[in-house]
Amino acid sequence: MPSPSSTPGFLSRVGLRHPIVQGPFGGGYSSAALVAAVSNAGGLGSFGAHHLDADAILQTAAAIRARTSQPFALNLWLSNHDPGGADPAPAAFRRAHDRLRGYYEELGLPPVEPARRPVLDVEAQTWAVVETRPAVLSVVFGVPSPDLVSACRRRGIVLVAAATTVDEARALEAAGVDAVVASGFEAGGHRPSFLAPAEDSLHGTMALVPLIARAISIPVIAAGGIADARGVAAARALGAAAVQIGTAFLACEESAAPAIQRERLFDADRPETVLSRVYTGRLARGLRNRLHDDLRNAEQLPYPAQGWLIGGLREAALAQGRSDLIPLWSGQAAGLLTHRRAAEFMAALTTSAGPLTGRRTRRPLRQRRLSS
Repeated sequence: MPSPSSTPGFLSRVGLRHPIVQGPFGGGYSSAALVAAVSNAGGLGSFGAHHLDADAILQTAAAIRARTSQPFALNLWLSNHDPGGADPAPAAFRRAHDRLRGYYEELGLPPVEPARRPVLDVEAQTWAVVETRPAVLSVVFGVPSPDLVSACRRRGIVLVAAATTVDEARALEAAGVDAVVASGFEAGGHRPSFLAPAEDSLHGTMALVPLIARAISIPVIAAGGIADARGVAAARALGAAAVQIGTAFLACEESAAPAIQRERLFDADRPETVLSRVYTGRLARGLRNRLHDDLRNAEQLPYPAQGWLIGGLREAALAQGRSDLIPLWSGQAAGLLTHRRAAEFMAALTTSAGPLTGRRTRRPLRQRRLSS
């Protein structure tokens, strides 16, 4: 692998040995153990913290630092509810809840009563992250405020944001972020679009990366459909400074994903993935299952209300080992998964010297440097 000094920009500023970023998983799927395993192996471990309040964010950062002295990232959502999602109409909420009753009956359980949950204060979350001073703060679903950009610069925090279109990447660069994640539609989990509906912002990773790399002058991190060293090499050849890998790390034993979900990712008979609003109210990619097929044509509540209801069913289904009634987040490259331990996966990526260190298309220096 090249040394950081021979790879200008993102790697040297963050202090990484390898151009590998672990995708952050929200909703309780991240773990300090996974973050530490990736960071200790020379990549950038990431923790999805959008479901945590400020105190829990501080505790999470401390738990990560107890396991690693290497750089890591915390990830937040800048938009944590859609119109009507934080306070859904009572009639619509009840209708959506009633559609789940048959599943509870099948499980032999009384339905979980619908519960409205508090929507967390994004500003309090962001300032908690700034206080912890991770090497990287990554954000999705929007453009960071000038105050957040300035605070990160004062504290030496590299600020990264996700884009699903060229227009979004340009908006993020104009806002002052340090790097942009080019998120292709192959990626698992939520589509982090923010300028146009997610359904209108679906671009493949290998088309999106060079388009964004040509359009902006800050480093680009490729995400979506990358699960081995070949994908890393391809993305870097197209101008990516690093790659973000999600599903392959989610499948590792160190992640906090349910064991049944991790096993499904390795199942040779796994179904294809689908993009759906069924599970949370926002468009997200996961393995197709019965819950999706049953509800895909039904009325969906806006985010996060839809997720409140599905979350209750998920807990009941997990208790009985039912993968047909839970979200099964997955990218399109799940069929390439071979490693169940994060350190082993990192070793497989970083010892493939030819693919990872091969020459890649060079962009002009202006396009590769980090903004000051």
